[in-house]
Amino acid sequence: MGGGSAWRRRRAGRGAPPACRSLMSWLFGLNRGAAPGGGGGDAAPPGTGTGSGLSLPPVPAGGAGGSGDRQTPKDKWSNFDPTGLERAAKAARELDASRHAKDALSLAQMQEQTLQLEQQTKLKEYEAAIEQLKNEQIRVQAEERRKTLNEETKQHQARAQYQDKLARQRYDEQMRQQQLANEENLRKQEESVQKQEAMRRATVEREMELRHKNEMLRVEAEARARAKAERENADIIREQIRLKAAEHRQTVLESLKTAGMLFGEGFRAFVTDWDKVTATVAGLTLLAVGVYSAKNATAVAGRYIEARLGKPSLVRETSRITVLEALKHPIKPQLEARVRDIAIATRNTKKNKSLYRNILMYGPPGTGKTLFAKKLAVHSGMDYAIMTGGDVAPMGREGVTAMHKLFDWANTSRRGLLLFVDEADAFLRKRATEKISEDLRATLNAFLHRTGQHSNKFMLVLASNQPEQFDWAINDRIDEMVNFDLPRLEERERLVRMYFDQHVLKPATEGKQRLKLAQFDYGKKCSEIARLTEGMSGREISQLAVAWQAAAYASEDGVLTEAMMDARVADAVQQHRQKMEWLKTEGAEANKETARNPLLPFPKGTPV
Repeated sequence: MGGGSAWRRRRAGRGAPPACRSLMSWLFGLNRGAAPGGGGGDAAPPGTGTGSGLSLPPVPAGGAGGSGDRQTPKDKWSNFDPTGLERAAKAARELDASRHAKDALSLAQMQEQTLQLEQQTKLKEYEAAIEQLKNEQIRVQAEERRKTLNEETKQHQARAQYQDKLARQRYDEQMRQQQLANEENLRKQEESVQKQEAMRRATVEREMELRHKNEMLRVEAEARARAKAERENADIIREQIRLKAAEHRQTVLESLKTAGMLFGEGFRAFVTDWDKVTATVAGLTLLAVGVYSAKNATAVAGRYIEARLGKPSLVRETSRITVLEALKHPIKPQLEARVRDIAIATRNTKKNKSLYRNILMYGPPGTGKTLFAKKLAVHSGMDYAIMTGGDVAPMGREGVTAMHKLFDWANTSRRGLLLFVDEADAFLRKRATEKISEDLRATLNAFLHRTGQHSNKFMLVLASNQPEQFDWAINDRIDEMVNFDLPRLEERERLVRMYFDQHVLKPATEGKQRLKLAQFDYGKKCSEIARLTEGMSGREISQLAVAWQAAAYASEDGVLTEAMMDARVADAVQQHRQKMEWLKTEGAEANKETARNPLLPFPKGTPV
């Protein structure tokens, strides 16, 4: 009985929920002033309720606080009321016997579990809130760290830029100081070289002066000694000369006597032997006949070879390789192709072995007519030959023969020949004028005879500054005319750049010649010069570039500056204007002469 009660008390005290513990405390007399459920002092014990089914004994009146006349003992165990144990034991027996005991215990456990779950939920919420605060703190720290890193990066970049700026400034300052030092060293070296050169020149002059004095003294001494020796040995020298002369005279006389004897005996033997005389005469006769025959045969063979392979006297330049020129120029020069419609037509004519057309190129001098003719021949795959009209008139009567020889030679070309006649108006003038000689008129007739029909062997290209002076028969033989006018602004700029590179820039960069070029904008200067040279031909622009080169050679240091180029351009422009004034004056005088003599067929020197 007592053991079961003790076990029940331990069970109620350990595993019972708070409601059971409160009930047990009330049953055992603890917390007498309060109800077992935690209510006020007036609350009824649990056994008194209708729902529990427990019948607990009433608490005596003196159990709550003891009798009023009893004194409270000083010892803590003196307050223990054993009646509570009895009531508790009785209540425990009744509770154990009650059919609602398990339900009450389960309900109490469920309430306790609910409270524990609520506490765990609050604990989890608290932990989640703490974790959220930690994450927020980590984010804030990361943001602060990022801002710090950005700021540090900016500081590092600013510091690096400043250091780089300082480094560049230091480098520029070092380079400037180095340049100043180099210039100073160069100046000192030049001064030292000049001083050394002056000292060397002075030393050489002094040495030459001393050597000259010593040489004069030596010559004078030798002359005096020789004169003294000759005076002292004059008799001996005269005797030696006399003996040598006598010996030489005796030797010559004996040689002449011996030679006369030998020649006389040989001639006497030859004259007395008629067979030898006959053989000698026949040999001399055959020798004379052989020499004469060989001379004539050589002349005939030479004329034949010259007609087939040689270059006629009227041809000044040709691309055909002769026997002699093959040894001088084994490789044919290649020129840049100038694509034109007329060149394409000529090339196709050569491919199809058709008849060539005759072309007239006219325009001011220096506009590239000769160059075009050469490139036309090369582009078409033909040989070219250049002759000038001024070479025909001085030939006189030989002009007709030279003209026929020229066209015979042209017909022997296997590739086809482009015959370029420069200054053609010099001998292709009108035959009705009195200023043309009979020989020149005969040469012109021979030219007209050989060019009366188109040929598939040669092509005739005429160039003239005054085409109006041509004979009408010449105009009838021209198939196409090409006008070479003065270059425009764009063409002048290309010419200026080309000749500047050829005569100035290339020699200056190669370093092989005494020519240097100052620092300035070359392209801008070439464009400016092209604007200033309006009305000038390509030849005049080429001469201007050669003048720049000559100006650099004439300078002390060999450096061509911008001011020197401007000065040469101004001179060239002034010279061009003076030439134009002379041409206008000549044209005016020709017009006056024509007005005085209306029978003249064309004004002399009239420009195109």
